[in-house]
Amino acid sequence: MLQGKKIVLGISGSIAAYKSAVLTRLLVKAGAEVKVVMTDSAKTFITPLTLSTLSKHPVLSEFIRDESGQWNNHVDLGLWADAMLIAPASANTIAKMASGRCDNLLMAVYLSARCPVFLAPAMDLDMLQHDATRENLKKITSFGNRILDPTYGELASGLIGTGRMAEPEEIVAELEDFFVNGNALKGKNVLVTAGPTHEAIDPVRFIGNHSSGKMGFAIAESLANHGATVTLVSGPTSLHTSHPNVDVKKVMSAEEMYETCLAVFPKTDIAVLAAAVADYKPTIKADQKIKKKDETLTIELTKTIDIAASLGKLKQKDQVIVGFALETEHEQENALKKLESKNFDLIVLNSLKDAGAGFGHDTNKITLIDSNRTIRSFDLKSKKEAARDIVSAILDKIHA
Repeated sequence: MLQGKKIVLGISGSIAAYKSAVLTRLLVKAGAEVKVVMTDSAKTFITPLTLSTLSKHPVLSEFIRDESGQWNNHVDLGLWADAMLIAPASANTIAKMASGRCDNLLMAVYLSARCPVFLAPAMDLDMLQHDATRENLKKITSFGNRILDPTYGELASGLIGTGRMAEPEEIVAELEDFFVNGNALKGKNVLVTAGPTHEAIDPVRFIGNHSSGKMGFAIAESLANHGATVTLVSGPTSLHTSHPNVDVKKVMSAEEMYETCLAVFPKTDIAVLAAAVADYKPTIKADQKIKKKDETLTIELTKTIDIAASLGKLKQKDQVIVGFALETEHEQENALKKLESKNFDLIVLNSLKDAGAGFGHDTNKITLIDSNRTIRSFDLKSKKEAARDIVSAILDKIHA
């Protein structure tokens, strides 16, 4: 899928630059022609000799090539590329991209590029979470650039958190996916639900679940990367997205999620219902905080509205609905019943018996079942990779 593609790989100053050697090798192995542009600070982490050997091209870092006065033409390089990838992208480089500052060859190539631009941030967790960096990333995505989100793990500082550069294999997969399906959903309106719902018991307490919303957010961004205009209806989560094609609507309860979805659904081409909506809510919400008095407390519960079933009844022939089933027993049997009873075109099955799958994890192990009862099971993957598998199945369905 990358055979013959021309990739400019930009490398900025980050300890994650060591991954660029693997990334270069994987891109070349996939058939891409790779030209590397480094900042001066990047050279302190990895040598140009390593990257020129792997890419089979001279590594560029200066405007003037040699004493003869020949120069490295940033305009030609920007026009040459089918895609530009900056990995790692440091906080400093991201700030320059956001402001248009052009004080090195890498930034000159970036500002000259007419191709899609991808960047893989890499920095310590507090730098990534700083308001300035978040605003810069938001601004960069508004230019149409694509962020390959950093991952969670141990950082060079010794801290544990989000800031690790995406793994080279995942970056290559994102590029391959782009070249195959880059604008396959352009003009399509998509509804995605994500996260839990909170059903209030009193002003302080609620009934909820452990859903983080990570799967739904990953699916929304993957769909948006394929050109779709996405409305993401999210229950209470700590997640955010700065993708320019994703409009996030925050809700709290199942009823609020239902009303929001109902308003959007008539103009929706594809709906992906990944939220873990509470099945029951307290019949009566206490106006004041319930005080601890008796040994036991009985709360009467009432069924919440079934959002999936309601939308399934409204579905038109040209609409596609994807549902989710998180099961603990009789997994496929229960998923098939849900697929048929709720008028889904596709259902994504998770089992809590599978280690690393379900709520809270950065990984997931999914089984896809379509309306023809075709079953496809996948290995444990990151939720972003699982999202790509789900979106690929959606593309197969709408293009069948």
